[in-house]
Amino acid sequence: MSNFFPATEQRRRARETRSETRSETRSGSGNGSPSGSPPARKALRGDIQGLRAVAVVLVVLSHAGVRHVAGGYVGVDVFFVVSGFVITSALLRELSSTGGLSIPAFYGRRMTRLLPASSLVVVATLAGSWLYLYKARFGQYVADALSSSLYAVNIRMAATGTDYLAQNSPPSPFQHFWSLAVEEQFYLVWPLLLLAGWRLARRFALPPAVLALPLGALCLVSLWWSVTTTADSPSWAYFGPQTRGWELGAGALVALAAGRLERLPWWVAAPATWAGLAGIGYAALRFDDATVFPGSRALLPVLAAVAVVGGGCAAGRAGAGALLGLRPATWLGGLSYGWYLWHWPLLVIGPAALHRPGSVRLALALSAVALPLAWVTMRLVENPVRFHRALRARPRRSLAVGLGITAGTVAVSLVAQLFPPAIATRGHAPSLAGTLAAAPDPEASLARLLAAPNDALPSNLTPRLEQVTSVRSPVYQDDCHVGYDATDSPECAYGDLDSTKVVVLFGDSHAAQWFEPMDRLARANHWKLVSLTKASCKVADVPVKRGSGTYTSCDTWRAHALARIAESHPWLVVTSSSDSATPAARAKDPLRQWTDGYARTFRTLRATGARVVALLDTPWPKGDPVDCAAAYPLDLRRCANTVAGSAKQPVVAAAARAAAGAQDVGVIDPRPWLCPSAGACPVVAADTFVYRDDSHMAEGYSQALTPALGRRLSSLLATPLRTGP
Repeated sequence: MSNFFPATEQRRRARETRSETRSETRSGSGNGSPSGSPPARKALRGDIQGLRAVAVVLVVLSHAGVRHVAGGYVGVDVFFVVSGFVITSALLRELSSTGGLSIPAFYGRRMTRLLPASSLVVVATLAGSWLYLYKARFGQYVADALSSSLYAVNIRMAATGTDYLAQNSPPSPFQHFWSLAVEEQFYLVWPLLLLAGWRLARRFALPPAVLALPLGALCLVSLWWSVTTTADSPSWAYFGPQTRGWELGAGALVALAAGRLERLPWWVAAPATWAGLAGIGYAALRFDDATVFPGSRALLPVLAAVAVVGGGCAAGRAGAGALLGLRPATWLGGLSYGWYLWHWPLLVIGPAALHRPGSVRLALALSAVALPLAWVTMRLVENPVRFHRALRARPRRSLAVGLGITAGTVAVSLVAQLFPPAIATRGHAPSLAGTLAAAPDPEASLARLLAAPNDALPSNLTPRLEQVTSVRSPVYQDDCHVGYDATDSPECAYGDLDSTKVVVLFGDSHAAQWFEPMDRLARANHWKLVSLTKASCKVADVPVKRGSGTYTSCDTWRAHALARIAESHPWLVVTSSSDSATPAARAKDPLRQWTDGYARTFRTLRATGARVVALLDTPWPKGDPVDCAAAYPLDLRRCANTVAGSAKQPVVAAAARAAAGAQDVGVIDPRPWLCPSAGACPVVAADTFVYRDDSHMAEGYSQALTPALGRRLSSLLATPLRTGP
């Protein structure tokens, strides 16, 4: 999302010096276009500025939560097309006039154009995060700030998005920098490819139109990659440069064809611009968070933007430029870069700073505040650097300034990391794991620890609160807990790999949270532990919803997993899954629906000859306990959930019990291990935090429960089990 500047500044700079700005805001290209040499002077493309205004308004409204514009995120796709067009037009003009490209000058202009404003926003956002956002997540915000400063935050977001346990985390105030990162990654290679193609075309006397052939092929590959990756890895499809490059390439293709597009009849070009504008509006109104995107759905906003930009080359006054070129639209388009930069941090930090709950009305007010911030930033920060006389026609100096700004922002981020916001603690607590391991009756000892006052974070909390969310068990580190779209699990075995006594852990992430104690029991008792878990896939054979559709990959995965379990001839199968689910088909008797679903799965497992144990769902915390504890470290009672409120869907738990009783399946209820018999369910027990997020136990707490789980399994299996080395 770059090159957002008002027409007044374009004209001012055009008077001052020959520059990239004039090239970018004019239609057409140089001899690199199929049409040949460009005319000496083109009219300013006000419709381009207006299209930027449309795009940024859609993005802002979507981010503000305006329900009727839920698909406003397609504004980013429009920006990509516009950016590809204006930058490529500027590059082609330089090729036409000089016969080459100054790569240092190009990157110098990019740096002095983008970095002053973006670096200011990064530093301001980091300060706001330190003051007002979740203290326990400040380390993550610093990492986001660093990757944003280096235009690599999209890679970080893609990697984080594939982490199932991080998907319910609050949004990062730096998240919007992903689109800027995609653009700059594209422009790291595109000028070099364009220059190489230009030189080859001239060397072999090829027509300029051949430049579009390799670019078109690369766009098709990128589009194919986007379509296939959207199904397999939606986070990488959304944030990845390899899956978004075709959108910038589409704009570049329009620039390459601008000469021919100018010769279109107005009665063809003008309707195309209006149809394109309507297509963008349709996507914004009809798409929503449940839309599978980008993939093939991104074709609509991208091709619509292509129609507006391409048709605008010849549409004249009859085209959508008559609307897009109005003064309010071009003014707003000129501020779109700054508005985009400021609006998202205000939306994320603003409610916390104002101590008000988030709402659409508040979000719109904060977005409105971002607009004058954008204007001030343009006048006092962007333009003074961009148009400084000391940087004119001095690419090395511009590069040095850009690198200096980047280095300064990185330095600020690194220094901030050394001074995270303090989280208060009080007192020293006993070791939870040590106490339970040494206790003759670990469950009784645990009950006493849970009933004790746990209203403050202890000074010896292990791990520290800031680290609780980052600790991962091997099933996550080894990619053994598969994501939403997977239909099979990899071969994941732990414990004693040579043992013939096979134990299977089966279910969703609420089964995976028991991996640590199961792994310790497997090693202590010489079991071969096989982990088969999938995100949000229930043990019960009941099709459930995911988004607006049916979670069909779960049903396929469950069938495959059950077949694998039968082939392994297990001695024991431990099942568990979250009680949170919505059946795809509503039943008159939900209890019967879930009971029958559990019974079908339990019968299949019992048919293998294995003993089967159903671990019921763990109590759920109130909101995100990590963030709450960071906000109220000396008053953790505000973060504790009630026993009654900790049951997510009691009917599902009741169904699991009923089906287990009918199928001779053992049942373990972990509720007493997280909640006392009276009072609230604490978020800290002794020196250990109980939860890692809004539904899962922390790895350290789960690990500490090994003696309790081993004792209960010993009772159910009538087999003494070792619980430690």
